[in-house]
Amino acid sequence: MTQTAPAPLSSPFIYLASKSPRRQELLRQIGIDFRLLLPQDHEDAEALEATRVGEAPASYVKRVVLAKLEAARARLARLALPEAPVLSADTTVALGGTLLGKPADAAQAASMLSRLSGRTHRVLTAVAVGDARHTDWVVQVSRVSFARLSAAEIDTYVAGGEPYDKAGGYGIQGAAGAFVRKIEGSHSGIMGLPLHETNRLVRKALARFGSASPAGN
Repeated sequence: MTQTAPAPLSSPFIYLASKSPRRQELLRQIGIDFRLLLPQDHEDAEALEATRVGEAPASYVKRVVLAKLEAARARLARLALPEAPVLSADTTVALGGTLLGKPADAAQAASMLSRLSGRTHRVLTAVAVGDARHTDWVVQVSRVSFARLSAAEIDTYVAGGEPYDKAGGYGIQGAAGAFVRKIEGSHSGIMGLPLHETNRLVRKALARFGSASPAGN
């Protein structure tokens, strides 16, 4: 029996409120056309990621992703750009109830990797897609088990410069992929954008948006 291909996305594009090249690559992988909607010079984007004492990891990523979406929607209005759905995302690493954000320097990156060595941690990625009237969001959680790492392995990895700007001090799509003994969940979610959940949110938002133009045209 011949299967019918899924219907194309019904709006020409979405806005991506993230400078992450990994998220851009993942959106292209599933055929979603997007335009970047990045923070302007006067915006303190890092402040949106500030942690709160006692905040659970899932609550943290949900709060941050919705704050990023709100800031992006305000940016869209301020710049008087054409209306389209906006996608924001945030990823954090949690070891037990402790959040491991982006390392500030080599010493902090090495410390994080030492803590992850030989243990299983969670990677939580929140994705929110919204327009002027509707917002949908999801928090995807994966479990990642690291092999036991030697001090030399950690030092070599940190010296390569890869840990910076990555939650937990590593990127699974890079050299740190060799540290991973097992994952349970979404590989793309660990990279920063769970494709299954993101595809569903984007298609819903674009269908609601009501444009008749196929994606990518």
